[in-house]
Amino acid sequence: MERIPSEPRPNWQEAVESRGLKWHTGATPYWSEDAYYRFTTDEIDSVERATNELHQRCIEAVQHVIDEERYAELKIPEHAIPLIERTWKEEPPSIYGRFDLAFDGKSPPVMLEYNADTPTSLLEASVIQWDWLEALHKGADQFNSLHERLVATWRDMMPYLGKGGPLGPLVHFASMDDIEDGMTTAYLAETAIQAGIRAQLTPVGDIGWDPDAKEFVDVSNVRVDTLFKLYPWEWIIHEPFAQFIPKAKTQFIEPAWKMILSNKGILAILWDLFPGHPNLLPAYFDEPRGMFEYAKKPLLSREGANVTIHTMKEHLESTGEYGAEGYVFQQLAPIPTFDGKRSVIGSWIIGQEAAGMGIREDDSWVTGNTSRFVPHLIR
Repeated sequence: MERIPSEPRPNWQEAVESRGLKWHTGATPYWSEDAYYRFTTDEIDSVERATNELHQRCIEAVQHVIDEERYAELKIPEHAIPLIERTWKEEPPSIYGRFDLAFDGKSPPVMLEYNADTPTSLLEASVIQWDWLEALHKGADQFNSLHERLVATWRDMMPYLGKGGPLGPLVHFASMDDIEDGMTTAYLAETAIQAGIRAQLTPVGDIGWDPDAKEFVDVSNVRVDTLFKLYPWEWIIHEPFAQFIPKAKTQFIEPAWKMILSNKGILAILWDLFPGHPNLLPAYFDEPRGMFEYAKKPLLSREGANVTIHTMKEHLESTGEYGAEGYVFQQLAPIPTFDGKRSVIGSWIIGQEAAGMGIREDDSWVTGNTSRFVPHLIR
């Protein structure tokens, strides 16, 4: 695993914008071609094995939480529990998840957290870095079958999406009025269309409840049979319309049981179930339990907000509005540093198997919303 300085494409801004990455530059560049990461095949195999292994352990952890009713530790409200248990039992379709891993190319990759509900950085990992590879390193390889696997997963899901009338299944794709969320949602809709599924893009706020038909509908009064939502479950269950979800026949993607895995308390539960696992870090609820260096993470948070990093030399806290539900303490990970930048691998599960990865890097300990996305290749 190496970080190699690289010359950006002269027209890289236009190139990435043409493929949907409109948020490539903020106060600093988000998409970065100043360097790339180079891996050996053995290193990629290690990431792939760890991702598949962690996914299986996470599925076991969900079953454990449900069997032992450990919802209170995760601060999951009681009214959400029947929805979680129903979707777990019915096994509705699940498309993706992304493990954030610390990996230095030598020791086994270790799990930092699991983004199991919303697909941020998927477009970058699937399409944008592949275009970069094709433009600058034709013939090289990349751990990236994301697009093909997304299309195949949608195709496999078609029998579970309802008939949708004579034109076939219709999936509504909903997000907030945000360019990143909107373009990511549009990309996922495109993969569904390529699989032969009809797709309708709609803002989250344009979905309503028909009290007579007892179903969710869009602004054209079309029934929402299947809803892909780029809107986290921990927000949904506190919305006024949440009371109607158990009454509706709408199928949600991702399913409600993902609330368990998108909660950082799963880190403590995983360590409780599989202590000493080579792909896990020690983690505990509410206190560090003798750890001298640790990351303190809110049970529910996004984009690196409200994370505390405590080392023998420094104590750092990121800002935000999260933490009311409580915290988990995780042993500080050995995040590798290249040229003064700490890199984190985002390794994707698509259709229950590892399918590709992207890399984010930052000058600080915490990967946040503006941390750079850097492409990779396999030598």
